[in-house]
Amino acid sequence: MIEHNLKNAKILIVDDLESNIDVLKGLLEIEGYTQVESTMDPRKVSELVKTYDPDLILLDLMMPHMTGYEVMDKLREERMKSLSPNRYLPILVLTADITTEAKHKALKCGAKDFLSKPFDLIEVSYRIKNLLETQYLYQQLKSRNQVLEEKVVEFLKIMDDWYK
Repeated sequence: MIEHNLKNAKILIVDDLESNIDVLKGLLEIEGYTQVESTMDPRKVSELVKTYDPDLILLDLMMPHMTGYEVMDKLREERMKSLSPNRYLPILVLTADITTEAKHKALKCGAKDFLSKPFDLIEVSYRIKNLLETQYLYQQLKSRNQVLEEKVVEFLKIMDDWYK
């Protein structure tokens, strides 16, 4: 069941090089993922997050017009302004910048994982699966918490009526 849900997860690839997008899309297709979108323009990410509602973003750091850091900052700002600031949206950074500073800054900006290019496709596949499993389990927990909250409210109403 969880494997089926993971394969139907929505994945958004953001990279300014079409060849990188093609490699990632090919990998995801081979792995059985069915819902993959991409953009080479980081300025479109906010709108795509609103309309496409991805479960995972694969993000390059070094792009024209807007860096991956700026994309993550903007997404965080928009999430805080929205009605669901606690939404969990994992970001896997895939970048050619191998410096420790880049890794630390990306993780500080909200990335949940970080890989340097050129990357090992098997490792990318495992990291994607791990992040999607975490996202799926987070959504399950959130859903169950909501059900429990509704039951508590219902119970409190019953108890209130009983005491009257």
